[in-house]
Amino acid sequence: MTIELNDLLLILLYVALIVFVIVLIVLGIKLIKTLKKVDNILDNANTKMTQLDGVFSIIDMTSDYASSIGNKILNFISKLFKKKGTDTDE
Repeated sequence: MTIELNDLLLILLYVALIVFVIVLIVLGIKLIKTLKKVDNILDNANTKMTQLDGVFSIIDMTSDYASSIGNKILNFISKLFKKKGTDTDE
């Protein structure tokens, strides 16, 4: 019984395809595990960012308040040193 070259190449092709499919399945499983880990990391990062949003909003309100007080002080000082004869209110 002799195996012709066509039959041998066909058998090799089938074996190569089976190995390729097995490799793809293993890579797909590893990819799914990696994506689950990345998803957990992103969820943790989003949770921490939402916690920091409160801190940043407090800092923003404080800086706005300090800026408005600074503007009021500057307006008061400019009114003190304004010449009495000129009337250039904007």
